[in-house]
Amino acid sequence: MAIIKKKALKEMSATDKGKKLAELRLELAKDRAQIALGASPQNPGRVRELRRAIARLLTKAGSRGTKRAKRKNHIESKEKKADKKKEGS
Repeated sequence: MAIIKKKALKEMSATDKGKKLAELRLELAKDRAQIALGASPQNPGRVRELRRAIARLLTKAGSRGTKRAKRKNHIESKEKKADKKKEGS
């Protein structure tokens, strides 16, 4: 079962994503410390799910900015082409 559902991730604000990321990283650190001490974790599959949830959060956080930057560059290049056409005519 996923820790964060895709729908919930889309609805989260940037600050909520940051808080959730910090919370998940802390939980992962606690589980890793427990394993390092030699104790068996309460739920061994939880470590994998935590790593995946953290990766999912980081991927979504990075992709949003990239999409916006790509769109902005695309619009700017269209505007430049239009300006060149006007100058040439």
